[in-house]
Amino acid sequence: MVEKIFRSQCPISSGLDLFGDKWSLLIVRDLLYHSERTFKDFSQSSENISSARLADRLSKLEKSGFLTKSKHPTNKKVFLYHLTQKGRDLAPILAEFVCWSNKYLNDHISEESKLFAEQLKDNREQVLSKYQNP
Repeated sequence: MVEKIFRSQCPISSGLDLFGDKWSLLIVRDLLYHSERTFKDFSQSSENISSARLADRLSKLEKSGFLTKSKHPTNKKVFLYHLTQKGRDLAPILAEFVCWSNKYLNDHISEESKLFAEQLKDNREQVLSKYQNP
């Protein structure tokens, strides 16, 4: 377990100390939607994360218990990243981001995201259970 240095005892601040930077949340997003990813998969996302920053965030998330990595079954030089239950339990937080963005940034977000927000609105528990309990 990595030593955690928290800025305060505030639950929001403490949570953000662990997973609150933009890149970590986007990595968790990708793993929620795709179950597993390789370093290459992450590096090819539209957000254009640098290799060094990606390596740093993957390491931080692994040490903090949000994800695990394992060797690819057919290519031992490649690692597969998976969310732990701790990581999957961030699904409701990311879902709220989607709903907020649908409400306030609707003209900017993708049609796929708008549909997801509507699904959350109609049946939140069922949609979230798909991501939290694979």
